[in-house]
Amino acid sequence: MSSEAPAPTVRTLRDATAAVLARAGVPDPEVDAELLVGHVLGVSRGRVQALAVMGEEVSADDAARLREYTERRAAREPLQHITGVAPFRSLELAVGPGVFVPRPETEQVAQFAIDALRAVPSPEPVAVDLGTGSGAIAIALATEVPHARVFAVENSPEAFVWARGNIEASGATNLRAVFIDLADALPELDGTVDVVISNPPYVPDDAIPRDPEVRLHDPAAALYGGPDGLDVVRIISGVARRLLRPGGTLVLEHGELQGAQIRDLLTADGWRSAATQRDLTTRDRATTAVR
Repeated sequence: MSSEAPAPTVRTLRDATAAVLARAGVPDPEVDAELLVGHVLGVSRGRVQALAVMGEEVSADDAARLREYTERRAAREPLQHITGVAPFRSLELAVGPGVFVPRPETEQVAQFAIDALRAVPSPEPVAVDLGTGSGAIAIALATEVPHARVFAVENSPEAFVWARGNIEASGATNLRAVFIDLADALPELDGTVDVVISNPPYVPDDAIPRDPEVRLHDPAAALYGGPDGLDVVRIISGVARRLLRPGGTLVLEHGELQGAQIRDLLTADGWRSAATQRDLTTRDRATTAVR
């Protein structure tokens, strides 16, 4: 009789991984478990579910790799840092230490800018993404509005490396990354831009995020925006007024409790039609305004 233990299966490893992640307090442990198994096996989450039903066995090497990834995720390292990729709309972006991980709620914010850009009657509308981070918003604009010219501005050397790599991988020839302080961005475009969008740091300095993934791993410069969270928003308001043509659109992502403050700030700066937009969870998520 053989004394060898049976080979682990996709189902047993997925379930064991989910149990470890649940004990560690990871949100959606079943989802993350399937994504980690898929990353190890090089297959989609849907394929993981199919292999679990089929009783597919997993090699000892793959099982060991999964245990390592599970320990890292249980320690609340972001899933996207472990897999190296973050989904955003139709994109897969490379991410890791030094760059803000794009969030699902920003996909809807990008849609506001895409809609505004598509509505411009010019044959080559111009958009600027201030503080592009991984390049997520800028790449979405450039690939989904391919007749536009898009500029991705970033002032963090670490984030700029990620943005430039993602832009190159996207193949978008209508998109240029620019390394410069936001306040000094693109004077050559003054008065000619149709849409400015930004997902700036907007967390007040004393409002430490609850999630360890955010608190410990997202760059502080991409999170904190001064005592009231709006220091960078104030800069962007001025820069966007300089860049945009009359009638151009500003789209700003922000926290769910900041809409009224930002509408007041923009109106005081001379913006018209400041309006706060909700995300798919009905939380205030972005404010738009017209130059």
